[in-house]
Amino acid sequence: MQIEIIKRLEPLPGKISFYFENLDTGESIGYREHETMMAASVIKLFVMVSVFEGVERNSFPLDKMFEIKREECVPSCGALTYLHEQIQVTLMDLVTLMIIFSDNTATNVLIDFIGFDVINRTIVELGFERTVLNRKMFDLVSSKLGIQNYITAGEIGKLLKMMFEGTLVSRRASDTMLSIMKNQQLAGKIPFYLKAVSERLEIAHKTGEDIGISHDVGIIYGKVPFIVCFCGNETDTPRLERLMADISLELYQVLNK
Repeated sequence: MQIEIIKRLEPLPGKISFYFENLDTGESIGYREHETMMAASVIKLFVMVSVFEGVERNSFPLDKMFEIKREECVPSCGALTYLHEQIQVTLMDLVTLMIIFSDNTATNVLIDFIGFDVINRTIVELGFERTVLNRKMFDLVSSKLGIQNYITAGEIGKLLKMMFEGTLVSRRASDTMLSIMKNQQLAGKIPFYLKAVSERLEIAHKTGEDIGISHDVGIIYGKVPFIVCFCGNETDTPRLERLMADISLELYQVLNK
């Protein structure tokens, strides 16, 4: 499988990285999994983790209320930008919207609330060396200056494994984060063919998109659960996304004979 997967990913233009891990055996497959990639919305997983770190320390509750101001709203992913002014939502609402709809406004409100320093300190303390949050979502000025957020497929795989094992923040926090990710509404990549196999198949995942960027990373809960992470920068996104769907289905079929 490793040789076959790499042979299919190598011809894609741009930067491509991939990580797979069988969560029963620990067997893994990697392709440039340590290469730093522009994160797009996958960085939102680390914002979520930082929220739950604060909740675990009793710094704030998940039912803390926020009033969304018009000046905080940014395009385009998500829902908050398109709802009425001064809508009130809870901290848990913001996290949920950030993950299942990739809501950029929710993400920026959370970054302002938690703080860049706290989020990046949490990333380092958890053992992630190449992941970093440098700017908010839809910050076009920073983006044009080359200021980006970064991840690696391997570090995302590590994050997901910690969630699966219940060691990310705590068992309760890990389970809550996974339950949010299982409600992901953007399902055109990893789950595309898998949901046709079984509508009840649980997939906890997070996508990321921008011009020339496409990611999808998650856990597929078959009889044998496994992690799969696809990351692409400066690539042909439709071709990559077709491979995400194809390879995810094939891995599931191999592990669930």
